[in-house]
Amino acid sequence: MEIRDILTISIQEALKGLQIDESKISKINLEYPEDISHGDYSTNIAMALAKQVAQNPKALAEKIVVEILKNKPNEVEKVEVAGPGFINFYLSLDFFAVQTQVIIKAGEKFGRTKVLSGQRFLIEHTQPNPFKEFHIGHLMNNAIGESISRIITANGANTKIVGYHGDVGIHVAKTIWAMIENNMDLNSFKTVEEKIKYLGQMYAKGDAAYSDDENAKTKIEEINKKIFDKDTTDKKIKKLYDWGMKASVKYLDILYKRLDSHFDHQFYESEVGNIGKKIVLEFLNKGIFEDSEGAVVFKGEKYGLHTRVFINKFGIPTYEAKEIGLAKLKRKYFTYDQSLTIVANEQDSFFDVVEVVIGEVFPELKGKLKHIAHGMLKLPSGKMSSRTGTIISMETLIDDTKKKVLEKIADRDFSDIQKDEIAEIVAIGAIRYSILHQSVGGDIIFDFDKSLSFEGDSGPYLQYSYARAESILRKARNEGIVSRVQSKKLKVESENTNPNTLEKMLYRFPEVVERAGNEYSPHYIATYLIELASAFNGFYAHNKIVDALDQTSPYKIALTEAFSIVLKNGLYLLGIKSPEKM
Repeated sequence: MEIRDILTISIQEALKGLQIDESKISKINLEYPEDISHGDYSTNIAMALAKQVAQNPKALAEKIVVEILKNKPNEVEKVEVAGPGFINFYLSLDFFAVQTQVIIKAGEKFGRTKVLSGQRFLIEHTQPNPFKEFHIGHLMNNAIGESISRIITANGANTKIVGYHGDVGIHVAKTIWAMIENNMDLNSFKTVEEKIKYLGQMYAKGDAAYSDDENAKTKIEEINKKIFDKDTTDKKIKKLYDWGMKASVKYLDILYKRLDSHFDHQFYESEVGNIGKKIVLEFLNKGIFEDSEGAVVFKGEKYGLHTRVFINKFGIPTYEAKEIGLAKLKRKYFTYDQSLTIVANEQDSFFDVVEVVIGEVFPELKGKLKHIAHGMLKLPSGKMSSRTGTIISMETLIDDTKKKVLEKIADRDFSDIQKDEIAEIVAIGAIRYSILHQSVGGDIIFDFDKSLSFEGDSGPYLQYSYARAESILRKARNEGIVSRVQSKKLKVESENTNPNTLEKMLYRFPEVVERAGNEYSPHYIATYLIELASAFNGFYAHNKIVDALDQTSPYKIALTEAFSIVLKNGLYLLGIKSPEKM
């Protein structure tokens, strides 16, 4: 039985002893006190029930504590009343010693829960478009989507991860128009990176022409229709399209491997356009959609939303209609209980409408669709613009960050290959942590100096803490000292060990994972890991952990091993690798 359940039952039994009916409150809350020295769990049950029983909250809390102590659980060391009526529980040293052993035995499985067992999740994220560079906005989406996917899976769900790529659409037409105008010899590009950079330049040129040149705009729209209709009569357009798609798919494979990002399936706009169009026209006759000046629209005002176009005046389905087609293919691919889509918050209004429409078209999906919106990733210089060609690609940001890491570790005793591997892991970790350490929704300004600090609130600080723990464990193995969870008596006799704070923080990990999964919020894990690393580094600073003459050394090594396990598991859920040396 989980300790929360044990404490809840203990409180319930105490209320029964006082003949107090708890049924009028929704549940008994057990929270962590803000200060870890104030106990391991705290409940406000006395304050919640005080008015009902016409008693002073603090006096009622004292009566509840008396009842609890009559049958105090073995796991509880003491129970105290605090403040205006909080009841604080202090768990025993033996309890935490047992939990340390549980962590070591569970290894990489520690932190996993079963709260979402039996639930099926379909998660879509990243969504880069072929014919364009993978920019830092996609990197932000990937960091959030990858982390949420791992967290939900860790909570026991059956999870499928999918991508969705715009292989047709006006952006493709703009790029191909510019390629035709540019007339570059495509054989001159030797690497995938060169090809993608060229496509990005052509997109910027086509995008500018579409806005500023009516003649170019007309030609781009003609190209767009030919691509959508899969018209192969124009051999030049087909050749450029096939070349761009081949380069784009290969490029994305390389990037996903670099990011250690896994996808179970990829969907493409070219698959969903006609499906979505057909569904829209079908439901036009059923009153869901309306004709409007040659276009087909959804009047969202009656739902408290706004009107959006689903088929434009040229008969081409818009992104909105394609999203309906995508919903049908997703449902066919995987029968889910919850579908999550990670998007930029500038798409909020789009998804607010589309999710309602999909629920009307497919009633069985009502309540099963949710989009999680994030802000923008920026550098101190501001947001990037693909129109001006100053877009910052994912690779540029990672490589620039990597260079700074290499400068920091230049004097370390590693080979050049090792330094490159460490710098890659640390650079990506620094960027991911910068994105995930605050709640999803706000903009992120990536500050190189703060993000690459080996001290404080950063990814490298966590990675360095892990490397430190692994170094200690290697030293212990070399000296033949085996980790061992020792008795309460031995721990109490050694005042300098002071393991309590670290023990308590380690134990909390599964509950943090559960909360992060329930709220789709990786920042809970990021915050927890910083506090955990701080507790370990404080423990390390005040104790000689590996000491053959110290009878408590095996337990201190066990705590270090447990810390290493929890930190690595937590970093994995953030999509961050754990280097054993730094």
